[in-house]
Amino acid sequence: MVSESPMDPREEVIQAWYMDDSDEDQRLPHHKEPKELVSLKQLDELGVVSWRLDADNYETDEELKKIREARGYSYMDFCEVCPEKLPNYDEKIKHFYEEHLHTDEEIRYCVSGSGYFDVRDRNDKWIRIWVKKGAMIVLPAGSYHRFTLDSDNYIKAMRLFVGDPVWTPHNRPNDDLPARKEYLMNFVNKGDTQQSVDAAA
Repeated sequence: MVSESPMDPREEVIQAWYMDDSDEDQRLPHHKEPKELVSLKQLDELGVVSWRLDADNYETDEELKKIREARGYSYMDFCEVCPEKLPNYDEKIKHFYEEHLHTDEEIRYCVSGSGYFDVRDRNDKWIRIWVKKGAMIVLPAGSYHRFTLDSDNYIKAMRLFVGDPVWTPHNRPNDDLPARKEYLMNFVNKGDTQQSVDAAA
């Protein structure tokens, strides 16, 4: 008898699903009916890397230190997103929710609260990624995405960066940027070239 594989610890702090097309409040879950869940493996295939870390001890966490060293994340600061702490909250939250990309990775480690990162799949459909306390997520350079709080209205996230931070969002469409072309080549069109090779074999 095959024993079930143990649950990936990341699943306790990161969940993902395909979104519906409703225009209701962006902070609602926006599940499709019936729900269409997305696995962490599917996120990995889109270049979205994640870990589950000990958010209560981020200052001394050896695993976080190893990740930072291995990936060159030299810069670090914190961002608290909630009506009380973020100046121009309503304007900022609208701004975060505009579809955009960055020319560098977006690295966020949720040390408290929760929120949604939405990313596009290979067919341009929205996947909603719910990150909770302990989740660290990397959205690859050149990938279209957006962010919103959930209905709890609070997240405190560590922002990490390689070298000096550049927070510039490039709103869609921005398909001519080298980072976008590289992302498409590495993650979106990868399967297409593989299939044509298989067909020719």
